[in-house]
Amino acid sequence: MGETKKEDKKLNRSDFMKVTIAGVGGLIGVAYGLPAIAYVVGPATKQESGDWIQLGSVNKIEMNTPTLFKTVVETQTGWIKTESEISAFVLTTNGQDYIVMSNVCTHLGCRVRWIEEQDGFFCPCHNASFSRDGQVTGGPPPRPLDRLESKVEGGILYVKRGA
Repeated sequence: MGETKKEDKKLNRSDFMKVTIAGVGGLIGVAYGLPAIAYVVGPATKQESGDWIQLGSVNKIEMNTPTLFKTVVETQTGWIKTESEISAFVLTTNGQDYIVMSNVCTHLGCRVRWIEEQDGFFCPCHNASFSRDGQVTGGPPPRPLDRLESKVEGGILYVKRGA
């Protein structure tokens, strides 16, 4: 029977250098590539933090009088950062239950203001008026002032984001 030759495959110097250079190049590519991918993709996958927006302390709210709260909210969608101001009137009759109403008229989106002498809200755009609790009392608005979902934690009033 024939003699079988065992060929030992040895890695010669040239092949060793090719493998080493390819390996080092791959490590350098991964070292630069992963952070670059995270930098590019990160903002697009970032979720908005928190569902609640802090309005302020409940100690600032006068009993039976709508109190205006304003806060600035920063929102980031992908690479775009926007700041918007949220304004809302808060009413309480017992110091424990709170009604949070948008200060935007439901007719054409003008800002309403509280008029103490008239015991109601007034919209100057088309002479619309609303009661203390936001119900339409005159003018063209099709519905009451929008209500915002709210909660109180530790004496701080919050409204739900996107509400």
